[in-house]
Amino acid sequence: MRPIRPLFTARRGRSSRRRTSPMLAAVGLATALALTATACGSEEDSNAGAQASASAAGDGKIKIPDDIKDRLKEHGIDIDQWKGGAWKNWDKDDWLREAGDYINPIIKDLWDPDRMREAEDPDQGKGVDENDLSGDQGVTDPEPAPVEAKGVPAAYHENAPEAGKVFFDSPEGTMVCSATVVQDPAHPGKSNLVWTAGHCVHAGKKGGWYRNIAFVPSYNNDAMSAAELATATKEEVAPYGLWWGDWAQTSDQWIEQGGATGGDGASYDFAVIHVTPEKGSGGKSLEETVGSALPVDFNAPAVSQVGDITATGYPAAKPFDGETMFQCADKPGRLSIAEAEPTMYRIGCTMTGGSSGGGWVAAGSDGKPALVSNTSIGPVTAGWLAGPHLGTEAKGIYDAVSKKFAAQQ
Repeated sequence: MRPIRPLFTARRGRSSRRRTSPMLAAVGLATALALTATACGSEEDSNAGAQASASAAGDGKIKIPDDIKDRLKEHGIDIDQWKGGAWKNWDKDDWLREAGDYINPIIKDLWDPDRMREAEDPDQGKGVDENDLSGDQGVTDPEPAPVEAKGVPAAYHENAPEAGKVFFDSPEGTMVCSATVVQDPAHPGKSNLVWTAGHCVHAGKKGGWYRNIAFVPSYNNDAMSAAELATATKEEVAPYGLWWGDWAQTSDQWIEQGGATGGDGASYDFAVIHVTPEKGSGGKSLEETVGSALPVDFNAPAVSQVGDITATGYPAAKPFDGETMFQCADKPGRLSIAEAEPTMYRIGCTMTGGSSGGGWVAAGSDGKPALVSNTSIGPVTAGWLAGPHLGTEAKGIYDAVSKKFAAQQ
């Protein structure tokens, strides 16, 4: 589900549904689940717009190349003012939303342990809207029985090394989602790609790209309690480093249709983030750092032919606190949001907001574990989750991001 904030809810007949949401938090205040969306475009526009890349020198200092500064200025962004707090300006005219407009300069030490922890406390005062989905004409199987989410044993790196959390800022505050390290065809064994939900990087039709997007693999690897995390160091919270997104792409459908509530765009609610370390990583890629990356299967069988799927994430809404990793395993059924859109996977699972974007793993077309979907939506009652079927649109985004950085060593 998304970082802690109300997941989108939708009503189909008597069944209410929510979108798995990002986790929201104002510094020093309780956080609320909030939807976030990644904004990405098609392969044609993948090279358009500004890319905020940064190199990490051996001394750990972040250096923004002059050409990147120039691109930022094209959008009226002064890098020094941005780092000094200008990123908090969410005026509609200044909130970049187009597929080629992604900008995410590194602000060193912005994501300290306190800020990351605060982004995981749900605001119980927020509700979720409901949309009428009764007109859907596609195939929808009976609602699955709830499957109790089980805690992943510590150390997470030993049990789910590809999983982690995405942190970002939105107009509503600081939020979190879940995400997965995936393979990069342009850099075998050296991937810097992360898979998550579209709503974890872009706000959809009523907004633009979220800011200060960063990924922490194996967040809270030792499964420390909330009390222990209160005094934990950054190295303890993020033992494999903090990785900033220097590029992200999501579907055109999400950008044009998606929103914080309702089912619009859910069938295309996926995104790919290319990351770079906040501090020097000794020249190692994200995949080399965590020791693993999952392949993505864009040719998975029809929903009815897929075996058990395991969903992983950091649920934050009650009864969870967002600090520890959980999983659900279930055989998927079908959920249709609209007849003209791809049918989604649906599994029984009690994970809540904050697990949005987390990877769904099943036996791929070759029989080996592969990412086949990600958490997108679920009901307010937290009995099931649904994720998009990854097809042509998803593969186009994945290939475009890989191609964009293919020449990078």
